[in-house]
Amino acid sequence: MKYPLYIISALAISSLSSCSDYLDKHSSAYDSDGYYMTDAGIAEGVTGVYRIVPFALNWEVPPTMVQDIYTAYGLQETENRTIGAGGGLTPDQSYVNSYWKGHWNIVAHANAVLEGTKGDNEEMSDAYRRSKAEAKVLRAYGYYNLVTTFGDIPFFTKSVTPTEYTVGRTDKKYIVDYIINDLTEIAERDDLEWTASVRGHVDRATAYALISRYALFAGSLDFGGEGQSYFQKAADAAKQVMEHRQLAANFADLFTIDGQKKADVRSEMLWELCYEAEGRRHMHRTRLGHTSRTAGGSSVRFPSQLLADTYECKDGLRIDKSPLYDPKKPTHNRDPRFRQTLLAHGDTMSYSSDGGATVQKLIINAYDQYARIYPNPRRPNTWGSKENKDVTGTEVTFCRHASGWLWNKYNEDLAESCAESSCDISIIRVAEVYLTYAEAMIELGKYDDASVLDAINAVRRRAGQPLLDSKACVAGENLDGLSIQDKFRQRVRRERKCELAMEGVIFTDVRRWQIGDITNEFPSYGNPIAEIKYEGLEATDIPEYSYGLDPERSNINDVAHYEHYKEKLRVRDANRYWLPHFQWWPIPRVETDRDPNLSNPDYE
Repeated sequence: MKYPLYIISALAISSLSSCSDYLDKHSSAYDSDGYYMTDAGIAEGVTGVYRIVPFALNWEVPPTMVQDIYTAYGLQETENRTIGAGGGLTPDQSYVNSYWKGHWNIVAHANAVLEGTKGDNEEMSDAYRRSKAEAKVLRAYGYYNLVTTFGDIPFFTKSVTPTEYTVGRTDKKYIVDYIINDLTEIAERDDLEWTASVRGHVDRATAYALISRYALFAGSLDFGGEGQSYFQKAADAAKQVMEHRQLAANFADLFTIDGQKKADVRSEMLWELCYEAEGRRHMHRTRLGHTSRTAGGSSVRFPSQLLADTYECKDGLRIDKSPLYDPKKPTHNRDPRFRQTLLAHGDTMSYSSDGGATVQKLIINAYDQYARIYPNPRRPNTWGSKENKDVTGTEVTFCRHASGWLWNKYNEDLAESCAESSCDISIIRVAEVYLTYAEAMIELGKYDDASVLDAINAVRRRAGQPLLDSKACVAGENLDGLSIQDKFRQRVRRERKCELAMEGVIFTDVRRWQIGDITNEFPSYGNPIAEIKYEGLEATDIPEYSYGLDPERSNINDVAHYEHYKEKLRVRDANRYWLPHFQWWPIPRVETDRDPNLSNPDYE
């Protein structure tokens, strides 16, 4: 009989013990008292859970790097099928099913390990306590992704049998409170180090960071009318992390193999997925799916114009306010993170096709039959030209099928080929925690506390952007009709999007901020059409940000609108739409068919 994913927990011990990827049932780590009753046994069990975390969601890439394309800030390769904007969001959608199964797999395996361990009142070594705490943090991570995506879900803290698979949904507030209490107990003890001795393992800072994530989510949606209490928990937990871990000196170092070897990057990366060019932790294909077809990539996941137009100019002003912004050259004079995260027409990208032995350059071209490349294969040390498959090819490309933008984050690493990468992938880092602290304090009405500006400005200073003043403004900027609290909201939300794009954070943030309606109100517009090109745009062809269904919310959330010059732009997802129930993904049909107490009435 085929059972649902979370019933794996009932079979997890036996399945783990028979699978060579996780545990050997004859391992000397176990004794007659049980699989997870020894230090070595529980350590192996937890290692098995870690190996599940980087499950492939989309083209052999883990969820944390894919989730943001399931919002209006990203695009999938297929027209009008972007999940979260109507067409693709159904109980039968393959990515919805994979996301559900992958995270339940983490929860179920963690539950199986925890159920087989000693009770806290029994004598345990420090190593044993650490492994048990890690299993609870890993379970909390799996539940975080489930509850923030699906809302009310089944909830188990132990293995279950098929006959118990009729519990239906558990209220999300109950789950959040349980996990916050569980993590708080772990974090307040010394079972975990502040910085894990094994890279890629969770630690005390990770536990506090997850508390801040859970609490910020519950506070934003005012669970049980207790929003202020949750915001205080988010701020308190974030502050603990900020006192023990630091920002890296250089933003770009966070996303390259050489940069990740540095001690300051190690401090910022609270938890990361670790990969190896050789060995069991195989490489991922992130870069292949984000690279120009002309450079040999697949080009199947894209940032949207909405994300691109969130980034300020280097004077700290939004592009509709800055005299530095030129529609003909939209990548010029921008926040440095803009170029470190995105690429577009006219940008030069560097890459390798032979494992890093040779560095090649391509000037990205969204319009012409040929693109400029270096080196010239016919005349070394000179520039040449190459067929521009982004324009001439029949496959999906960034300019013919998307909005004219490519991801660059994680793509500037020249140590390996553009096909695959062993660069570690961030799950949680200190910059997010700084911004979580600031947002929680703003929502508590404490935006005038100096620590709020300090937190936001620490991230901006590292990026090279002008610092904010006590009204959350920079030189030459005014409140633009917003209250000071709303101006702070605008700034911290902008900062989260620009700092954390393509790290899975925007995916949850848009749910917390409840902006699905205004971000999906219009089609996804993109680069100028071929008849216009960038050269044909006028100085007034700049997006508006106080427009649409709710101009004030659009302004606070930096939602760009293009209606006054949309005829000059490519249109992608022309039938984009939003319904209130898209706030939560549907539970996969395969699960609702098995449990009569689970249902998706809004999706039927």
